[in-house]
Amino acid sequence: MKERDFYDFFALCKSRAIMQALEEDRYDGDVTTLATIEPGQTGHGVVRAKAPGVVAGIAVAEQVFRGIDPEVNVRQVVSDGAKLAEGDLVLEAEGKIASLLVAERTVLNFLQRMSGIATRTRLFVEKISHTDAVILDTRKTAPGLRYFDKEAVKMGGGQNHRFGLFDLILIKDNHIDAAGGVGQAIKRAKNYLSVKGTAMKIEVEVRSVAELQEAMGAEPDIILLDNFSLDELFSAVTFARKQAPSIHLEASGNVGLHNVANIAETGVDYISVGELTHSVMALDLSMTIRFS
Repeated sequence: MKERDFYDFFALCKSRAIMQALEEDRYDGDVTTLATIEPGQTGHGVVRAKAPGVVAGIAVAEQVFRGIDPEVNVRQVVSDGAKLAEGDLVLEAEGKIASLLVAERTVLNFLQRMSGIATRTRLFVEKISHTDAVILDTRKTAPGLRYFDKEAVKMGGGQNHRFGLFDLILIKDNHIDAAGGVGQAIKRAKNYLSVKGTAMKIEVEVRSVAELQEAMGAEPDIILLDNFSLDELFSAVTFARKQAPSIHLEASGNVGLHNVANIAETGVDYISVGELTHSVMALDLSMTIRFS
């Protein structure tokens, strides 16, 4: 897939999810607002942090407001990735009160989830800041929200692993077993790319030192050390650096704030963390409206 195609695909994911979120909330109208608010009445909406954290999703919030009413004027007070203290102002929106009320919950849903992911990611990134390792996300995202989940990881200081099944060959245990072994699976992947005339990185998961040795002989781009103990990681990294220093190493499995620094100190290049997106605790934000 070409870079422009990726851009169009991501833009589609974003706009489609936002419109679906708005539609599932309002359907054919916000009956409470229709019943109580004068159509032309204007006001000023203010979003603030009710807890400290890292903000993410401000541009998404603006798109949500404009999806309801293109005339709503949004002012960003802070940038995505900024640290917030309790009470800090995040953004302001001016326009018809009816539009602000219809957009309110969807705006907060996106902002709170994305900011929660960014906040958690920042904690992991700070834990390993004394090393050269990089925190990666996974595909363990909420269905339909992957674009936002992965953008939030970047805003928190992490990096994205593959977006989906189409942008990296990741050979895992079931692929290995079905293909007849690590080496054979990598060989088949390289042949596939050659036949297709496509350039794409190949990553392979290994479960033992024996599979690690076999993988290095087949020369993938990245080797994923899955569920290795700390001692096993140290040994695997030392061995791999001597035998195949150009191959990048990734650690995964049972990674948490309690052990991520120790894992990073083994010398791996990447650490993938599922909890960044599969166990999200939303950052507490609120929106209040002042009436003109």
